[in-house]
Amino acid sequence: MNGPTFLGTPAFPSAARTALADTRLRHNLAHATTTIRRKREEAVAEVDDWEALREAGRAVKERTLRHLDRYLLQLEERVTAAGGRVHWARDGQEAARIVVDLVQATGEREVVKVKSMTTQEIGLNEALADAGITAYETDLAELVVQLGQDRPSHILVPAIHRNRAEIREIFLRAMGEHGRAAPADLSDDPQELAEAARRHLREKFLRAKVGVSGANFLVAETGTAVVVESEGNGRMCLTLPETLISVVGIEKVVPTWQDLEIFLQLLPRSSTGERMNPYTSSWTGTTADDGPGAFHLVLLDGGRTDTLADPVGRQALNCIRCSACLNVCPVYERVGGHAYGSVYPGPIGAVLTPQLRGTAAESDRSLPYASTLCGACYEVCPVKINIPEVLVHLRARVVDEGRTRKVPSPERLAMAAARSVLAGPSRLAAAQRAAAAAGRLLGRDGRISRLPGPASAWTEARDVPVPARESFRAWWRRTHR
Repeated sequence: MNGPTFLGTPAFPSAARTALADTRLRHNLAHATTTIRRKREEAVAEVDDWEALREAGRAVKERTLRHLDRYLLQLEERVTAAGGRVHWARDGQEAARIVVDLVQATGEREVVKVKSMTTQEIGLNEALADAGITAYETDLAELVVQLGQDRPSHILVPAIHRNRAEIREIFLRAMGEHGRAAPADLSDDPQELAEAARRHLREKFLRAKVGVSGANFLVAETGTAVVVESEGNGRMCLTLPETLISVVGIEKVVPTWQDLEIFLQLLPRSSTGERMNPYTSSWTGTTADDGPGAFHLVLLDGGRTDTLADPVGRQALNCIRCSACLNVCPVYERVGGHAYGSVYPGPIGAVLTPQLRGTAAESDRSLPYASTLCGACYEVCPVKINIPEVLVHLRARVVDEGRTRKVPSPERLAMAAARSVLAGPSRLAAAQRAAAAAGRLLGRDGRISRLPGPASAWTEARDVPVPARESFRAWWRRTHR
């Protein structure tokens, strides 16, 4: 992986075509997203001022981004004063190198992890493995992904593409290779699966001296990091190790605890459909004889400053990673997260990844088109990110960048050829006669179901009418001599 995009993945249209053919994947996705959608709707309906909360969240995020430099410096000052140390990373490679160096300085050869999305963005597990350090994921879904040598496909539920039977098979096959094995008589009952994971992870929690985390929020006024989660593994990773390293994007800052209160209402209802998160952990620097003795905060830019400079695209940085947009997206529900080729799938990934990574790769250029522009994502976003607006904006950018490429795109070549044909009556007449002849060869029942060569992509989802045997101009000359 390089940045938030998985290397080697095909462009979205090709990957989506493969995903659509997987009926089990589509069944798993439909079941999971429908359940989460229903829970969210019920939780949101309980709040009379939900729209006011959404507006407040949007306002706080936009105000924070306008003064991000000031809040980041305040955060660094408060973290340092509380006994922590702040490290600044320009990109994912630098962030991974900082973490590897910090772990090596402890002399340890393994770490436990929680809230891993940003560390997945920077390819941390791979960097640690290259240095001979083993990273253990402790979120249940992340554990399933890691043991299955898979990739996450959802922001909130990384293993959403797996059902219980598949998870059981993964646990039976792979748990013993990484620690305590799953019971031989393990069934696919959720309680049994959770208990197997709990026993497998408990020995790692008790043994690990280094924890690596992300954070949902960073409170600038006190230098506090905040993690919200549902399993309790976060509390283990954040309190038991002697050294804690948190890797967090610079956009996760909120100015005050009063601002944080807004998001602690918005996030659980939008993500898991709960009134509040079962576990909310916060820590400020270090405290003698209580929790880790060393705390390092790695602040990641990784394209965020460039995104901030875009007056339209910058609103993607407001995202609080609730995944509500994924659960209502008709495209995501049918193709899943892997088709996006990114740590950040779904509608938010389609607007965030091309800005963090750029659009040099075809896989990134295709993401702004991975949407029907139906607007469902905008309607449920707890901080009112206008994702359809950003998608259209990024599509325009892709088109503009295509005009400056040295090698013209097939579309530009086709438009240039059409301009040449339409500019001369004799050329147009010759093209019409050729099209009529081709239609007689390729057509059936008045339709052409597949065009040859590069034009075949046009007929993958539609038929083309057979061109008329005689053009209007030819008919006029023949009948009005």
